[in-house]
Amino acid sequence: MTTHRAPRALVGLAAAGLLALTGCGTEAATTGGPGSAPPGEGRTIRATQFAHVTDAHETTGRTLLEGPVLVGHGDLYVVDVTAPPGEPKVLSVDTTTGKHRGVYTDSTGAYTSAQLSPHDGRLYLSDYTGNVVSVARDGSDPRTFFSGAVDGSAMNPDDIAFDDEGNLYVSDLHGMKPGKAEGRIVRIDRDGTRATVLADGLAHPNGIMFDPERRGLWISELAENTVSYLLLDAERTTVTSQHEALHVDGGVAQTDSIAVDADGNLYQALHGRPAMAVYDKYGARLATVEIPAKDADGLESATNIAITPGGTKAYMTVSGPDGGYVYTFSALAEGIRQSNGG
Repeated sequence: MTTHRAPRALVGLAAAGLLALTGCGTEAATTGGPGSAPPGEGRTIRATQFAHVTDAHETTGRTLLEGPVLVGHGDLYVVDVTAPPGEPKVLSVDTTTGKHRGVYTDSTGAYTSAQLSPHDGRLYLSDYTGNVVSVARDGSDPRTFFSGAVDGSAMNPDDIAFDDEGNLYVSDLHGMKPGKAEGRIVRIDRDGTRATVLADGLAHPNGIMFDPERRGLWISELAENTVSYLLLDAERTTVTSQHEALHVDGGVAQTDSIAVDADGNLYQALHGRPAMAVYDKYGARLATVEIPAKDADGLESATNIAITPGGTKAYMTVSGPDGGYVYTFSALAEGIRQSNGG
C-alpha cells in the first residue's frame, strides 16, 4: 500500500482554491426562488428533501456534499469536500431511514467525487490535492491508486468515470487558473501504472461520464457552461472526435457534475443554483429538477445524482449555508452504472 503525506498548509490551500473556483464551492452567487421552470427549461420536476447529512464545519465554515453513489442494498455514499481532518469525509446514508454515519476520514484529502470500480468493487475517491484513493466499501484498507505528475504536471482531480474493464477517466482541473483553459481529461489504466492525457485545453472540466453504449464521454466545462462529447476509439485510449454538444444557459449558475440514465438523458448539475438541468442526447432541454422554494435561500448548489439501478428513484446532493442534504425525485429513465456516482 502506498501512502500520501501532503503538508497540511498545502492541502488547505488547495482545498480553498477548489472551493473558490470550481463547482465544488459553497460561496455561490445568490439563487432565485425555484418556482416553475422558465421558458426553455422544459417541465419542472420537484425534488423532496430526504436527509440532512451535514452542517457547516466549525473549522472550515462550510459543508459540501458530492459524488452520491449507491453501494449494495440500501446505502448511499456521499463525500464531504470540506470536511476537516478527523471528521467524516465519506458518509453512508440509509436510503430507508435517512440516517447517516461516517465511513472514512483521513488527515489530508479533499474528496470531490466517489465511484465504484467494476473491476475490483472498491470505492474510488478523487482527491483535489492530486491523488486518486480507493477504500474498501466499509472504509477500511485505504490505498493510493494514483499520485504524481501526468505529462510533467500534477493533476487536480475532480470527477471520475470507469469503463467496463475498470480503467479510470478523470476530469483534471489542472490548477484552475482564472481565464486559462488548461484543464485535461486523463485516462488511468486500471492497475494505476500508466496515465494518458486524452484531451487538454479545456476550460475547467468538471463533470465526466460515459454514454450508455460506452462509446464516448460527456464532459462539462465549468468556465464555459458547455457540455462536450468525446468519441473514443474501440480501446478507449484515444479521442477520435470532439465537439461541443450543448450550451447550458445557466446565468450565474455553472455546469458541475454529469450523470446519464438508461435512455441516454444527461443530468447536468448546477453550481450556483440548487437545481439540475436534464437534456436528451441530442441536446433538447427536457426538464429542470428543482428543490422546494422554501429551501432555496439556504441551499446554493446541486452537485450530482445517483439513480437506482433498474429503477427511477434519484438521489441528488444539495448544499449551502443551511447544510448538506440529499433530495429525491423520479428520474426520466432507469438508472445504470453511468447514473451512479462520479
